[in-house]
Amino acid sequence: MLSRIAESLFWIGRYVERADDTARILDAFLARRLEDPWSDEDAACRSLLAILGTTPPTREHLSTSDTLDRLAFDGKDPSSIAGAVAAARENARGSRETISTEMWECLNVTWHTLPSRRMAAQRLGPSLFFAFVRERAAVLAGLTESTMSRDEGWRFLVLGRSLERVDMTARLLSVRLIAEDSRTVLRACGAHEAFLRTHGGTLRQQQVVEFLLLDRLFPRSALHALSAAEQCLRELEPTTERAGVSDPARRPIGQVRTRLEYTDSASLLGELPAHLRALQYACAAASAAVTNRYFQQNAPVSWAHEESE
Repeated sequence: MLSRIAESLFWIGRYVERADDTARILDAFLARRLEDPWSDEDAACRSLLAILGTTPPTREHLSTSDTLDRLAFDGKDPSSIAGAVAAARENARGSRETISTEMWECLNVTWHTLPSRRMAAQRLGPSLFFAFVRERAAVLAGLTESTMSRDEGWRFLVLGRSLERVDMTARLLSVRLIAEDSRTVLRACGAHEAFLRTHGGTLRQQQVVEFLLLDRLFPRSALHALSAAEQCLRELEPTTERAGVSDPARRPIGQVRTRLEYTDSASLLGELPAHLRALQYACAAASAAVTNRYFQQNAPVSWAHEESE
């Protein structure tokens, strides 16, 4: 596979996942604001920007409207929903010979429909816009699974999606919102109904964190996404090493996955900050290693606000 095609597929996975997760987080944020309209709007908006790795202005008072314009509707910022969809479409243009026609049409139609959806959101509320983005991301995921061969292209796309999912989950949990409103966190991760079916109606902080990080059966948990990323890396470059792992991308993913999988659930909350830092570092290290190994270019592509230690 050509390097540019592999890179395009990797970033399609990341950008679409970023748009999907950002829509979920913003929708949950607005629902929480409606339930508690007397809360500090400026503090809530700054917390939201911190989740998504965006530096808020120091002196300006932040409103919900301004925050949504920045995180949802700014088509030039790849960290926003509209910008991520535009970037995913642009990458799909460069990999038309690899993705299916249905996948291209899904991204193209989504991009062309966003302006009208934004106008509708101004009249009827932004929840309709977020629901549309989540629905289109789910359609693309279904088309990916049903129309792409399980070859290198599919693995690069799933790899990008998995790394972005882990990073976004870690960002959401890192701001300690879990201690304030576990239900909002579950909704933002698309895990609310799955959690209730597993644990019932009692929302204990320990169980929520355990479900989002350690559950092996829930596809949006950090452990499940890490396992998917590790499997993709293993299949992209099979080895018969007798000792150790030489792949610089697979090594940090395998290390943090093993640490997370065998952690003591009883001490999970106390060690949560260390686990979340390790998750973000592993995703950044793996992304950089994949770029250096497979994507030949002068300047490595990096996700906006992606941090590494």
